[in-house]
Amino acid sequence: MIRPVCAVLVLTACLTAPVVSQQPTQRQMDSLAAQVRQLRVRLDSLLRAMGNQGPAPAKPAAPANDELAALRAAAAQASGGQAESSQAADTLTQAMGRERNQSQLNPEIGVTGDIRAYATAPGIQRDNFDPREFEVGFQSALDPYSHTKIFLSFENGSIGVEEGYAYWTGLPGHVRLDLGKYRQQFGELNRWHLHAVPETEYPLAITTYLGEDGLSGTGIGLYRAFGGLGTHELTAQVTRSASDSELFGNSGRPTYLLHLLNFWQLNHSTYMQIGGTALYGTDPDSALRTKVGGLEFRLTWRPPLRAMYHELTVRGELLALQKTVAGSGPTRLGGYVSSTYKLNQRFILGGRYDYVESPDFGVITRQLVPSLTMWQSEWVFLRAQYQWQKMANAQPNHQIALQAVWAIGPHKHETY
Repeated sequence: MIRPVCAVLVLTACLTAPVVSQQPTQRQMDSLAAQVRQLRVRLDSLLRAMGNQGPAPAKPAAPANDELAALRAAAAQASGGQAESSQAADTLTQAMGRERNQSQLNPEIGVTGDIRAYATAPGIQRDNFDPREFEVGFQSALDPYSHTKIFLSFENGSIGVEEGYAYWTGLPGHVRLDLGKYRQQFGELNRWHLHAVPETEYPLAITTYLGEDGLSGTGIGLYRAFGGLGTHELTAQVTRSASDSELFGNSGRPTYLLHLLNFWQLNHSTYMQIGGTALYGTDPDSALRTKVGGLEFRLTWRPPLRAMYHELTVRGELLALQKTVAGSGPTRLGGYVSSTYKLNQRFILGGRYDYVESPDFGVITRQLVPSLTMWQSEWVFLRAQYQWQKMANAQPNHQIALQAVWAIGPHKHETY
């Protein structure tokens, strides 16, 4: 009697071994149930043949799930509880895997250097070499729903916070919330960091109307993307502007910005976007009201199979500035048109035309800026640029600039 019973136990353990290691399918469960029934019939036959007992009373077949549970319990008891310990270890591993390890607690750190050399005519040469900026960026996912970006700027011997904000995704209505200090979404290039723009400087209209370093502020922003006849993005921001005091009178009062961007994929290699921006701020002490409006356009041709070697981008912006005191004041216009064309994998040819009317007297300044960029690698690029600038009733100025930008860390030449 011992030998056939041992054989049955060994056969039962072999059948139950794969069940411990993985969850069976319904088909496997049905097959196991059928094999168990067959084993019971064989066991009854062996017992009757040995004459130890009469025919075993027939029992109704247990459901497949109950039989599977019985097999698991028998296998666990035979293995000395190894099945339960294995399952407990798997559960513990999954629980531990959800926690952030030490490397995930550290932020991603990137450093960018931007050095320029200038030669001007006419005029005496001085301050020809400019360590324009060294930027240190920290980025991290705080949890699955919020992230942060902090950019410190080392410029002219001083340290400043260029941007430092947190943003939340997955909010009701698919809204993104930004809170902190950031470069504002006015047009396209104002949002970019200086070392990432297509030329060595921001367009003349941006520096004239929005401040030498562009428009930035501390406050709150809401962003929402939606579809329908293309893709559209709506951004609303309320900030205390950090731009030049001339724009809003340095009143410290809130400024309001609304930006709408529309995107269309024309074909597999060409896309177009058109947007508009409205900015408003006041200074009650001087009865100043400032309104700035902008229209932007961008057309990009990027063949999917040749994107590393050829790409053409044409962009432009038109800005209108109105500063009124006691209800009266002129409207000034400014804008630019620029283009970049990737000649091959290494060289990018660019050009920009600027037009701007000064806010106070409407003096017109025109500017031509051709450039050639050598994209040495993902970490380094070099740029040579010529600038021709002509103010009304004045002799033109000429400038040649050389720029070197390099970056270390996971974010190369961070745009914003």
